[in-house]
Amino acid sequence: MVSDRPLKVALLGCGVVGSQVARLMTTHADDLAARIGAPVELAGVAVRRPAKARGGVAPHLVTSDAAGLVGRGDIDVVVELIGGIEPARGLINAAFDAGASVVTANKALLAQDGPALHAAAEEHGADLYFEAAVAGAIPLLRPLRESLAGDKVNRVLGIVNGTTNFILDRMESSGAGYGEALEEATALGYAEADPTADVEGFDAAAKAAILAGIAFHTRVRLDDVHREGITEVTAADIASARKMGCTVKLLAICERAEDGRSVTARVHPAMIPLGHPLASVREAYNAVFVEADAAGQLMFYGPGAGGAPTASAVLGDLVAACRNKLGGGRGPGESAYAALPVSPMGEVVTRYHISLDVVDKPGVLAQCATVFADHGVSIDTVRQTGKDGEAQLVVVTHRAPDAALSGTVEALRRMDTVHGVASIMRVEGE
Repeated sequence: MVSDRPLKVALLGCGVVGSQVARLMTTHADDLAARIGAPVELAGVAVRRPAKARGGVAPHLVTSDAAGLVGRGDIDVVVELIGGIEPARGLINAAFDAGASVVTANKALLAQDGPALHAAAEEHGADLYFEAAVAGAIPLLRPLRESLAGDKVNRVLGIVNGTTNFILDRMESSGAGYGEALEEATALGYAEADPTADVEGFDAAAKAAILAGIAFHTRVRLDDVHREGITEVTAADIASARKMGCTVKLLAICERAEDGRSVTARVHPAMIPLGHPLASVREAYNAVFVEADAAGQLMFYGPGAGGAPTASAVLGDLVAACRNKLGGGRGPGESAYAALPVSPMGEVVTRYHISLDVVDKPGVLAQCATVFADHGVSIDTVRQTGKDGEAQLVVVTHRAPDAALSGTVEALRRMDTVHGVASIMRVEGE
């Protein structure tokens, strides 16, 4: 039976995602009411430029006074799609103060201030839902937080940024350089005019912090995540990966230490074998590979961005928040009971692919091998090519701590016979 009293929703932001949320709330109104048990009413839409025409949104609902809308007192759920830290943080806290639950897609704010937001929600008996903050339409956070609540997650490995995946995919499939692939991504609307957040790994790092926190029941902040972008990935790196039977992806990797006493979270480009499920993720799609004790290996795949896909995740959270409002309950809050320390990148153990430009003369390979051995880094394979007194050494190592690799590279750079370290890339997914 559907209640007569509508649940009122305030929408903050009406851009690519917000406009789709407003549209779906209207077109799916009857279904939403049946699923929730009460009608859902869009009570107001806060935007920066209220004079701009917005199809599908009644003009009388549009306002530039976001604080006034949130603080009305009759709002049941606030949907925050502004992004960034402020004013989003202040508005979310104001929503909790007014007794409203919150649905957000704000990964940057959650990665920076998630614990404080969860605490505010709990203090006011409200919900904080954020499925759309990671991997768009892919149902990922709720399975981690609820479906796997009785299991032990050991590793989360994923492609969580569609822009960088598109660029790397184009570099591999067409032989384009980074700059050319970025231009294509921009022309197609996959990359912003300022792509820094994507290509330098900030977007993926925020998502990694959220994923690690949920997977390991530990507070992980953005500052805890090691971050590297794709701007230094070259066509030569792509070619080297192909020779190894690998492809290059920007990965978010969250791992529990083998002894279970700490966790790590990192974002960086890496070579993964072509046989790994993530290797076949093309274009701007996202995919996340989860490894758990009892469930084994799980993969979540789908569109990771875009107005309609992200709005789908927002609407799912909205339904959950409204059901809780109607029933007087709350959804799951923050789970950080494990409180595991987050280890620095230097303690991460993995394999490496290193390209060195060296003098082409006898004994150079042996000198370089000695440097690796001195730093405790074991060599798996070496490939050498040379011409006109110059040579390139491509070294693939066995598993070693990242700190040992850093020491090795610094020592190699100081060698007279090494003209430069052309590239360093980790090898994952084996």
